[in-house]
Amino acid sequence: MATLVSTLFISLDGVAEIDPEWHFPYFDEAMGAAVGEDYEDVDVLLLGRVTYDSFAGAWPDREAAGGEDATFAAQLGDVRKVVATRGDQDLGWRNVERLDGDLVTAVTALKADPAVGKVLVAGSLSVVRQLLAAGVLDELRLLVHPVAARAGERLFDEGATRYPMRLLRSEAFGTGVLRLVYAPAPAPVAAGYADVTDKVPGAGAS
Repeated sequence: MATLVSTLFISLDGVAEIDPEWHFPYFDEAMGAAVGEDYEDVDVLLLGRVTYDSFAGAWPDREAAGGEDATFAAQLGDVRKVVATRGDQDLGWRNVERLDGDLVTAVTALKADPAVGKVLVAGSLSVVRQLLAAGVLDELRLLVHPVAARAGERLFDEGATRYPMRLLRSEAFGTGVLRLVYAPAPAPVAAGYADVTDKVPGAGAS
């Protein structure tokens, strides 16, 4: 069974729609290494249409330009890309295909493919939300920037369902960025204030 991983840049107030003004000032070698790790051994890059259009509108030209980012651009071009889209326009990049049918059903089948070991979802907030709701996402990797963006699309929208998480690992960068890697977890045992009074400051001191 393949591992399904989401990787997102996110602000302190939960905005995951990147604004260059708050994102790039924190992008250093440590963040670059974290991004590189996320893309290691990826067999399939799963993208929503908006994120795909952003990638396809930039990375092929960067590969052709041959600059310092050309190696990563070529890596993105070479990887198999599956795009969740209702449109039928030419996607215009190599190694790209449309996702057929229902998103969750198609992704579940992709995870079950013995030839696939790791599926990475980059950005694509709508896709991530659907995968979280369906319980098929294995890891949520967040690069939390030390800034309240105050505007932009947030990862978690309003809803009745809670998503308990288990922290797998964490790392603090010199810029103040936190790298947090979570996996879905069972809900904690229900508790109220009466269950924690023995843990409040000063409890048992008298």
